Amino acid sequence: MYTRQNQKNLTSAQKKRFVAAVLELKRDGTYDTFVRTHDRWFVPDRDSKLRVGHMSPSFFPWHRRYLMEFENKLRALDPGVSIPYWDWTTDSSPVSSLWAEDFLGGTGRATDRKVMTGPFAHDTGNWTVRVGVSEAPYLTRNLGRPNNPIKLPTAAELQWALDATVYDADPWDSTAPDGFRNRLEGWAAPRTERWRNHNKVHQWIGGHMTGGTAPNDPAFWLHHAFVDLLWDRWQAKHPGAGYLPVRPLPLGDLQRGRVLALDEPMPPWNVTPRELLGHQGVYRYEP
Repeated sequence: MYTRQNQKNLTSAQKKRFVAAVLELKRDGTYDTFVRTHDRWFVPDRDSKLRVGHMSPSFFPWHRRYLMEFENKLRALDPGVSIPYWDWTTDSSPVSSLWAEDFLGGTGRATDRKVMTGPFAHDTGNWTVRVGVSEAPYLTRNLGRPNNPIKLPTAAELQWALDATVYDADPWDSTAPDGFRNRLEGWAAPRTERWRNHNKVHQWIGGHMTGGTAPNDPAFWLHHAFVDLLWDRWQAKHPGAGYLPVRPLPLGDLQRGRVLALDEPMPPWNVTPRELLGHQGVYRYEP
């Protein structure tokens, strides 16, 4: 069993090893395969197709398996590497440690959002964006959106999600009126806000992080490791509340065939949400 650490506690050597493994996956083409997988299963509510990665109950188990698959590739290169997590309620500044030159690099320049610093800057020659809607080959960010400022989620906004007493609710999409999944994914929000929690973080980073090809930015993995940890925290806080829906939706339900129940297999791996309700014996989180 290995440990996922808070990124702020990583040593310079640990950062260097993580970055090196990520760059090697990029060099051999594996990384872009992961970007394509995420984009393939980024299906919005308005589509009548199966929604497995977003705007649906399987948001948490799908991303847990996705991160584990990526982490397995990293660890095949360097068994000492794991995905760190980023607590955006505390490390909430564009000058926080994860945006340093020796780790993820900083924001994009004002003219075109092009990231100019760190190991994932295009000009280093090691990070060319090949998957996505943008024709630009460089990674883009706009931390905090200076021209239209947005703040990262607060501890109070996160607590609001953790206080939800049910996992998810009909109609099991971005309009679900309550439930931990929609509160943490961030579509459920007070009327004065457009996003909360997970979604708000993607918007705060900006650039490539705002669409289906978000994993083009390595910050994606640190963000989603924290989302995965938060699912743990919610489960511990509400031990009697489990994944919903338990059974496939009935005939006539508009969401039938579009969302997955507890024992229905999630593509592209053919594993069920039930199989991913925990990660005991695989990895643990540093407090």
